[in-house]
Formats: sequence, C-alpha cells, structure tokens
Amino acid sequence: MLIPPEVRSRLRGLRFANRLHANGLGLGQHRGRSRGAGLEFEQYRAYEMGDEPRRIDWKLYSRSDRFFVREATRDSPLNVWVLLDATASMAQADAARPDYSKFTAAKLLAACLAEVALLQGDAIGVIGITGDRVQLVPAGVGARHRDRLLIGLEGLVCGGHWPGEASFTQVQERVAVDSLVVLISDGFDEGLPVLAQNLAATRRQVLSLGVVSCEERDFFFAGGFIFRDPETGAQCRVDGAAARADFLIRFAAARRELKDRLAQSGVPHVEYYLDEPPDVPLRRILAGAE
Repeated sequence: MLIPPEVRSRLRGLRFANRLHANGLGLGQHRGRSRGAGLEFEQYRAYEMGDEPRRIDWKLYSRSDRFFVREATRDSPLNVWVLLDATASMAQADAARPDYSKFTAAKLLAACLAEVALLQGDAIGVIGITGDRVQLVPAGVGARHRDRLLIGLEGLVCGGHWPGEASFTQVQERVAVDSLVVLISDGFDEGLPVLAQNLAATRRQVLSLGVVSCEERDFFFAGGFIFRDPETGAQCRVDGAAARADFLIRFAAARRELKDRLAQSGVPHVEYYLDEPPDVPLRRILAGAE
C-alpha cells in the first residue's frame, strides 16, 4: 500500500490529539495516563474491559472483592487503532476507476494514519471487521512496524456481512481504554454506530470516516440498471434518470442521520469521496478532534 509522495509530504502537517488520557509507556507527544508501579499515584477506578490484568490492585481486591486499577499520570504515547469495515459492500468501486474500491481507499487511509502516528511516536494497529471474525495487524511503533503494517494491510480482504456481538467483544478486548479509534466504513450497517457508541461509552476516543463513492454522491446513471446488495443478494431494477432525485434525497438523509447519531455519542464523522486525495478527510477529522 504505497502512499503517493505528494500526499506523504502533506501528512507531516497532521497530528493526533487525544481528548482522553493516553495510555502507554515511553515518551510521546501526549500528556496522558498510564497505570503501574513507579509512577505518581493519582486515583483508583473500577476495572473496565480492555484493562490489562497486571494493572489490577490485587490487595484492594482481597479486601473489597471488586476489581480496581491504579492510575498515575505521566507523559506517554497514544495508542491508535484503525477499525476497517471489511464487509462485502466495501468492494464497491466507481465505473470510472474500477481498480480503486472503497476497501482499497480504506486501506490507503489506514496507511496514511499509520504515517501520522509513527511520525509522532504513537503506536498504531489495524483491525478488519467482517463476518464472524476480525483480521488483525497488531499495534506497534517505528519504521519496521510501518513495513509490517503495510504488508498486513495488503493482505486484508473484504467480504461477508457486518458481524455480531462476539466480534465486538474481540475488538473491545483488543483496544485498551484511553485509545484513539478511527473507524473507516461506508456506513451501511446498523452495527457500525452501535460499535462506535459502545467504544465511546467505555473511554475510547472514536473518530469516524465514511467512504462514499462518486456514483453514490452524484448518481449520474441513465437508462435501466439492476442494483444488487452485495451482502444480501437483494436486487432492485430502476430507471437511473427517473430515480436520481429520490435517491439523492434519501441518501443524503441517511448520511445526516448517521452523522447525528454518532455526534450524540461524541463521535465526529467526516466523509471521504473516492475522487479526492486521502489527506483531505484526514485533515478535517483530525482538526475536529483537537
């Protein structure tokens, strides 16, 4: 997954900023919260899914029969996770550029986010979500990790439908609290805002990037067409010119509803169109997270 040189140069002006406390070890560009011995104690809090068991205060557990973790403040890097919608609908591409599908674009956006994270010393990993499983590129830092991540992105494939609750549990177990999560999807699945809301409600900062094809945005079809849902196989025969106005109204309404629903959970949502440079939506979404 090669980032065009002109895009790579523009990425140097971007940065992640976490509204929550960053979690991790070492030196980074974020004032954050890390838990463990040897740090100035700040407070106890109840254990949450994603906390490492070694950070539980076992002495307090023996007295209270409840799990608590110790928190301390230090400068620490940010943990960034990119969650890619890898369902079948992401294979869609515009007829004018059939080699550049939504999923190809999503992987390029993930590679750009990795470049931003690694430039500022943050750890980043990728999770592809499809069917009843997740595809994982573990989080890491440094130039070697960049190479591993790009190779891992190339190996990710899309297909199937949005998964059930079991896969959500896998994601929450993998993504530690206080992480920054960037969710990239076409937004067609009901489970997407549910996942974003659950993550945001459990102390993960969540950003949402919606991938939209040019044909969806403009709907310039003319003549008879059969549209097929790649996940269910359902088909719909329409006259493109006659359906255009109604489609654009309903599609715009659905996108506004998704954005508003995510905003209620504090999740910013920005759209990326397949005919624009990948750094454009990243500039909008990262600026909004400051």
